[in-house]
Amino acid sequence: MSAPAMPEKVAAVTPVKSGAFGLRHYLICLKGIIVRECLRFLHQRERFISSLVRPLVWLFIFAAGFRQVLGVSIIPPYKTYVLYEVYITPGLCGMILLFSGMQSSLSMVYDREMGNMRILLVSPFPRWYLLLSKMLAGVSVSIAQVYAFLIVAWFWGVKAPPLGYLFVLPALFLSGMMLCALGMLLSSMIKQLENFAGIMNFVIFPGYFASPALYPLWRIQEASPLLYKLCLANPFTYAVELIRFAFYGQIDWVSLGVVTGCTLLFLGGAIIAYDPSRGLITRKQGTGGNG
Repeated sequence: MSAPAMPEKVAAVTPVKSGAFGLRHYLICLKGIIVRECLRFLHQRERFISSLVRPLVWLFIFAAGFRQVLGVSIIPPYKTYVLYEVYITPGLCGMILLFSGMQSSLSMVYDREMGNMRILLVSPFPRWYLLLSKMLAGVSVSIAQVYAFLIVAWFWGVKAPPLGYLFVLPALFLSGMMLCALGMLLSSMIKQLENFAGIMNFVIFPGYFASPALYPLWRIQEASPLLYKLCLANPFTYAVELIRFAFYGQIDWVSLGVVTGCTLLFLGGAIIAYDPSRGLITRKQGTGGNG
């Protein structure tokens, strides 16, 4: 009888724990994700042009027609009457952040279908850090688009106080984080790229128009008390007001609290949803849903 075959030696694989990484490794990971997002944006010139065309159409065309119809009274943070173009500028900045956040979620759905998201999520870094880095990359791109819009608006004669362009940066960052977190949470619920447009239109347009981006809340309250209550329940309302007050070196504490709370809520939901062990993605794959 031949001697029994000896079992082959299997090399032990020691898993790399996230705790073994230092600050330098985390920064390298963050830099890689941000650079990738920026390169993707630079290679998509149509995305940059479309991000400017939308708000500029409102600023150049619609504002000229609505100026006489929608007069703006003296309301905080304004100390005098302002042109309608000046009033809607913070809302148009919010529009850029909103569309950019949804565009970032679209890229996550695309990456998930192409397999890139799976590679990212199985890396040794904590899942929350990877998703947070993805959000920071998206916000960096959206803030650059906002300042490009503000430069064009400045040449058009729509100007904020000089220091307002600096004061508004933290408000843009926090609002962008909230909207990117919302888009990330929604992307976890969308399994197929074809379903993205319908979901995003259902979120973007009601969120934008049911806010003080284009008209003051007091006018909405006079026209429809029900719509006014919907505006108060809309997180985008507080993002617009946070940006508006920041342009004039002021802080709307209610808006700051709501935006911060919604950011943490949406981000927490996205982290849970993108966790294969307990999130929505696992449940969808298990049931074969096409949501």
